[in-house]
Amino acid sequence: MLLLLILMPLGVAGLSLLLPWYQTRSWLLPLGGGLHLLLVSVIITGSGSITGLWIGLDPLSRLVLVVTSLLFFGCSIYAVGYLNLRRDRGNLVIVPCLLVFLSAMTLAIVARHLGLIWMAVEATTISSAPLIYYNRNRLSIEATWKYLLLCSVGIALAMLGLLFIAYAALVGGTMPVSLQFDTLLSGAATLSSPWLHAGFVFLLVGFGTKMGLAPLHSWKPDAYGEAPGMVGALLAGGLTTVAFLAILRAMQLMIAAGDGAMARQALLGMGLFSLLVAAIFMVRQTDIKRMLAYSSVEHMGILAIGVGIGGVATFGAMLHLVNNALTKGCLFLSAGNIHRAYGSKKISHVQGAVATLPISGGLFLAGFFAITGSPPFGLFISEFTILRGIFANGQLWVGLLMLLLLGVVFIGMGGTVLSATQGEKVKLETGFKDSFLLVAAPLVFLLMVLILGVYLPEPLQKALHEAAALLEVQP
Repeated sequence: MLLLLILMPLGVAGLSLLLPWYQTRSWLLPLGGGLHLLLVSVIITGSGSITGLWIGLDPLSRLVLVVTSLLFFGCSIYAVGYLNLRRDRGNLVIVPCLLVFLSAMTLAIVARHLGLIWMAVEATTISSAPLIYYNRNRLSIEATWKYLLLCSVGIALAMLGLLFIAYAALVGGTMPVSLQFDTLLSGAATLSSPWLHAGFVFLLVGFGTKMGLAPLHSWKPDAYGEAPGMVGALLAGGLTTVAFLAILRAMQLMIAAGDGAMARQALLGMGLFSLLVAAIFMVRQTDIKRMLAYSSVEHMGILAIGVGIGGVATFGAMLHLVNNALTKGCLFLSAGNIHRAYGSKKISHVQGAVATLPISGGLFLAGFFAITGSPPFGLFISEFTILRGIFANGQLWVGLLMLLLLGVVFIGMGGTVLSATQGEKVKLETGFKDSFLLVAAPLVFLLMVLILGVYLPEPLQKALHEAAALLEVQP
């Protein structure tokens, strides 16, 4: 079943290259996304974990798999309406690349071999680069090359991290030299500590570049700013989550080796710095898509802080992972509609979005309140849980600093969002109008985040507890 989950999007991608009909090719995206989500639903309803030498599922990967598949399916519905408006750009490249991207993310999630994780993450870079270049202008080619260059450097550093971990097993001398994850976990106590520490640092920096933790985030503003809204949603809610999972795999090794304190301190430091950088660049931001890129940096930092603190904060981080992905889906898709309608993403040109585009503008405004942790949305619960864990752990200054930076983010982001959404109705030269395909997915994402703010279903609670328990914490 897991192999089918990986190969099915590749088969649909191959079919898309053979079909001569534009509209039919676009509809292959929700077909592939729907089949993927259906297979995921069948797999996760099974009991226990799925173990294997190369691929398998544990509670962490199950959680990330569900979130990624759900996000892709929503974006695939949006893509049909979007591509119908962009016939001038064609869909012969973007459709198969999106499906290959889904396959690569799935492989990275279910991989039980560190080398396979590395290969899959690299495949996401290759398959997503044409998506960023979709608009084919000077800014998009610049963003694509920056993305390729920085992420390639990051993945090269991650490769060094894998070599150091393999050498840690060789120096330890009591276990076979292997990058098979379960083998490393079982013999983690015998790994050479200095080489294991070096491996973790390189993996954190390498996959942290892909995740977009500061100061490794500089590709995000350009890539998110120039890519179509659905691509930005998949990068911010899907790819960064997959990269975070890769970092958590390295952290599991550190915890199993008895060096969890060092790993947590490193994540906590990078998380706080990411929050600081996001707060600084969010103030007086004039580009709504670049604003969302710095928002992604902020929330990757919050995830790192939650896991870095441990205890109940890790449970909050797992919940925040779900909330962030869904909210980013709502924000990027609605921002894409606004960008398409106004022909600009600068607040000097975008005003009165709520009056002009009641649904997309309203979703963007509501998404702002959701992403900044305002009640009654789910991010309020997850951020409150993380803060509760911070103060319960005696980290008073960390909690106060986080609250201060979250306040700065709220003010800075609010200035940009309110400037874009408030004001009188304007006449659009593009003639763009909200349609069902363009607003259904962001609306459902927002409703799901709202529901998670007032009610946490029992199956989801169980999944979050099991995922947090893998990091040896008890919420």
